[in-house]
Amino acid sequence: MCRFLAWTGAPRYLDELVLDQKQSLVAQSRNAAIGKTPINADGFGLAWYSDRAEPCFYKDTHPAWSDANLRQLAHHTRARLFMAHVRASTGMATSRNNCHPFGHGRWSFMHNGQAGGHEMFRQRLDGMIPEQLYDHRFGATEGEAIFLIALGHGLDADPVGGMARAVAEVEHLARARGTLPYMRFAACWSDGVRLFAGRYASDRFAPSLFYRHCRAGIVVSSEPLDEVAGVWIEVPAGAVIELSGGQAITHRFDVPAHMPFATV
Repeated sequence: MCRFLAWTGAPRYLDELVLDQKQSLVAQSRNAAIGKTPINADGFGLAWYSDRAEPCFYKDTHPAWSDANLRQLAHHTRARLFMAHVRASTGMATSRNNCHPFGHGRWSFMHNGQAGGHEMFRQRLDGMIPEQLYDHRFGATEGEAIFLIALGHGLDADPVGGMARAVAEVEHLARARGTLPYMRFAACWSDGVRLFAGRYASDRFAPSLFYRHCRAGIVVSSEPLDEVAGVWIEVPAGAVIELSGGQAITHRFDVPAHMPFATV
């Protein structure tokens, strides 16, 4: 599994969350406090929005704690909306193309979870990606595939529903061709204006996801970045929060039980 965080609000330096908190993302990469994988050393990535509509990305395959360039870049880069991710592979290679976040146009996406038995149905999963988007299938993870499938299901017009339909389609395939757990999903995705964060599972064990209102914005994280009592709110399983203008709106994450258009 993986760990991630995101920020939306007044511009702030990336290292304030990625490095400087007691349980910062880099600290989580060495010793995650929540979840079954305490070490997340199979690469890392950043995505941030500045003056352009499209996000900028920086990724590498080193453990986050050992990358001097990450420290320099995070110390000198300030953004109003950014994402950061540290990876623990569930089977796919440690490569730059498999590091999150992923992007297409103005959208960025990062994921923590798995589709059970993904290696058993990779070819069929790739077939679910719309032809016009397949040139953007750079890696081999199910997370990247879910993102591209969601774009094909209308993510631009319906950011919650498009993602839910993609998750349902991949879960349907995992049930037909894969193994337990069929779907574990926690993710953040953004168009540079709105930030969405949601969690879901086909069983009772949705990956952890929290958010906190700060003075100048909202931070989302796989686990709390500090030990301040009563300030971190857990995103309910089966829900998505939409963050914009300092407000958090909760939506149901209705993953359809049956996807008749999925090819299994």
